[in-house]
Amino acid sequence: KLFKMVFVRVTKSKAYYKRFQVKFRRRREGRTDYRQRKRLCCQAKNKYQSPKYRIVVRFTNRQVICQIVYSLIDGDRVLTSASSNELPRYGLEVGLKNYAAAYCTGLLCARRLLQKVGLDDVYEGNDEVDGNVVSTTVGKTTYYVDEVDEDKRPFRALLDVGCKTTSTGCRIFGALKGAADGGLDIPHSEKRFPGYDRDSKEYDADMHRERIFGGHVGEYMEYLEEEDNTKYQQQFASYLAEDIEADGLEELYEGVHEKIREDPSPSEKNAFTPDKSFKRKAKKDIKNAELEEDDDE
Repeated sequence: KLFKMVFVRVTKSKAYYKRFQVKFRRRREGRTDYRQRKRLCCQAKNKYQSPKYRIVVRFTNRQVICQIVYSLIDGDRVLTSASSNELPRYGLEVGLKNYAAAYCTGLLCARRLLQKVGLDDVYEGNDEVDGNVVSTTVGKTTYYVDEVDEDKRPFRALLDVGCKTTSTGCRIFGALKGAADGGLDIPHSEKRFPGYDRDSKEYDADMHRERIFGGHVGEYMEYLEEEDNTKYQQQFASYLAEDIEADGLEELYEGVHEKIREDPSPSEKNAFTPDKSFKRKAKKDIKNAELEEDDDE
């Protein structure tokens, strides 16, 4: 049988590849959403190079990281940062990446920043955590703080979520709520907080407050203790080691919030002193030692 070759048009010719422009490296790696970044960083030219500040929230497998960042032509600059690894200083030893820990980290970052720029006495934030969105309108501008000082306006920062999915009840919004209660002016609404029902368009602030104080963790602890005590002992071993029970979670987080407000300053860094007594063996000595061992065998 004779086979007839089908004509196939070459769509990607040599000319195509010669003119192909690769995307930015961080776009190829899937690490930066440049469409989002452009809108967060670009500033109007009549603002005279005043930077746009962003509150960057990121989650790793072990911790929550909050940073206040602004961008320059040669890269980003971090004004201040806070991590949930610092929370053991304030009495929280376990559960360093849940919703309540994200709230504490956002609160710590906000109070630390305001202390650095000298606004911590002017904007103290929301002491009574109730889950409601606080806002004040001055003229045509809405500020997301209790009161606006006549001389000094609040520090505004925009939430940077990166490539994270912003679903309702996401932990990122716990860090946002903590920073907003800490005194930062962050534009937001209640539509992505826990307790908001999209169908009825109603917001249950009490449910959000319960999540801030670890109520969802306490409920699961009680459920697991009744249903499967072995799994409870295994899953909450670190909580049991610190004598933390489901009933005492709210009191624990209240104490953490108070201590953060008392002293949000970062801890002193330990000076690194290398061990100069250690001397690496030369490669020749290692090879000779291996040959001697082979000879002995």
